[in-house]
Amino acid sequence: MPLTIDEIIENFSFIDDWEERYRYVIELGRELEDLPPEAMNSENKVEGCVSQVWLTTEVSGDASNPTLTFQGDSDAHIVKGLVAIALATFSGKTAKDILDTDADAIFDQIGLRDHLTPQRSNGLSAMIGRIKSDAQKALG
Repeated sequence: MPLTIDEIIENFSFIDDWEERYRYVIELGRELEDLPPEAMNSENKVEGCVSQVWLTTEVSGDASNPTLTFQGDSDAHIVKGLVAIALATFSGKTAKDILDTDADAIFDQIGLRDHLTPQRSNGLSAMIGRIKSDAQKALG
């Protein structure tokens, strides 16, 4: 069972050293289920990431406020961990909840943005933008 974002935030609170935090991010990525090779295509590729990132979206439930389930993968260890954190934040939530979620506040709470390179931070923003865009499309 994947960790929730609240569990991830709590785990980060126990780790003071940033090298240890990076190791934890990498471990989160290792625990993420790999996407099948056929899902690693141009349609699922997240634009704006330096590393390769793929994201699939499944929409289900009530058409007026559907639930979105995401799967993701990356060819870079730290980025795959960031994918895992994003999925813990958004996957399995309704479109309206996704649009109402302040991802910046979550990542600031972890202290992650202060320790990411500008390229990784931009990639993370692109991934979140794609998730929110998919939620908006699901609402019609």
